[in-house]
Amino acid sequence: MTGARKLLVHHLKNSMQSLQEAQKLSGHTERVWCVSWNPSGTLLASCSSDKTIRIWGKEGENWVCKSVLTDAHTRTVRSVSWSPCGQYLAAASFDATTSVWSRKGGEFECLATLEGHENEVKSSSWACTGSLLATCSRDKSVWIWEVTADEEFECASVMSTHTQDVKRVKWHPTKELLASCGYDDTVRLYREESDDWECCNTLKGHSSTVWALDFNQTGNRLATCSADCSLKIWQEYEPGNAEGVNTTDNISVWKCVCTVSGFHERPIYDVSWSTLEDLLVTAGGDDSLCVYREVLTADAKNSPKFEMVARVRGAHAEDINSVVWSPSEKGLLASASDDGDVKLWKLLQEA
Repeated sequence: MTGARKLLVHHLKNSMQSLQEAQKLSGHTERVWCVSWNPSGTLLASCSSDKTIRIWGKEGENWVCKSVLTDAHTRTVRSVSWSPCGQYLAAASFDATTSVWSRKGGEFECLATLEGHENEVKSSSWACTGSLLATCSRDKSVWIWEVTADEEFECASVMSTHTQDVKRVKWHPTKELLASCGYDDTVRLYREESDDWECCNTLKGHSSTVWALDFNQTGNRLATCSADCSLKIWQEYEPGNAEGVNTTDNISVWKCVCTVSGFHERPIYDVSWSTLEDLLVTAGGDDSLCVYREVLTADAKNSPKFEMVARVRGAHAEDINSVVWSPSEKGLLASASDDGDVKLWKLLQEA
């Protein structure tokens, strides 16, 4: 069998996969907006319009609710995110505040409530160092908070480069580089320069609201998803790159190298890039989950191609707001929906 033939057979085998529901986690009484794994994959946090945060953990073969965090917010809790050390959990709320929870001895306590945004806080994200926390809001701003040695939070910068509601913030996995996206159809990248933070890149290409974004494991690619029903892959070109892409002021350039469309029929609300495999998953308003894998090509860096390897239609009963791969178990992911449920899914190879 020739090398090309072997590659084709291997590719076809990889293409035949299925997503199977592993468990439904019920407990929230209203829509669930976000799910987030702790860094070790031993806990899953979820948040809801019911103003609570639930912490799920595994007992035997099943996942159960370990804790319900209440009384920190007066309105919807929109997103949750874990710090890199797994000791802290940030929760962004429509009440214009962000709560920070500390986990000590298995118990959670509200450590701080961050105020300053003028309107609903939509997302939060921790930098890889754990010393910075970013938040974004309907007030069109992105805030960066410094975490002090005595567990206090101080605002380091307020950036108002978006012209409309900012939907999501996400830090680079290995550098203090922050990405945001929003209702103005753009993606922005920020870095610290001369003791202040500045927008160093504006990525345009989507034709409607950019709902979410996620870096790959190495951070040289960024995936974005939009109400235009497309998934875009952006590639980083560093100064002095072999491709000859022009850069200025010693700042990397990010270019869209791939657009994946035709699989979702309504807005794509979330995207997650697995840290264990080169897999992407998207979720959206059509109640579908789609898993993609990169196809090997001659120019994989500059012209990558992605194929859908698994899809679940009717995954929940309503819109799916959040989806995220487990950081510790290959093929395991969690999703959250307007139907009030959290679901766990397993990607399996079809026979």
